[in-house]
Amino acid sequence: MVTWIVLAVVLFALLVLVLAARPVLARLPRLERAALALLQRQGQAEALASRAETLQERLVVLQRQAEVTQQRLILIKAKHGE
Repeated sequence: MVTWIVLAVVLFALLVLVLAARPVLARLPRLERAALALLQRQGQAEALASRAETLQERLVVLQRQAEVTQQRLILIKAKHGE
């Protein structure tokens, strides 16, 4: 008699476990697609960050060139003004 009660409790617990796990297992494909989309966006963000860093470095170079050009222009104006 006790064996049947224990068996019934175990089977009931397994049934509850299966019913609780079913919605989670049903969402796994959507979660996987979302995870893949996030990984793709992460790759895009890293590429953009790299591109932004390259552009920042180029901006620094251009700024230095503009400063040198401005100094040369001041010198040229000074020579013509004498």
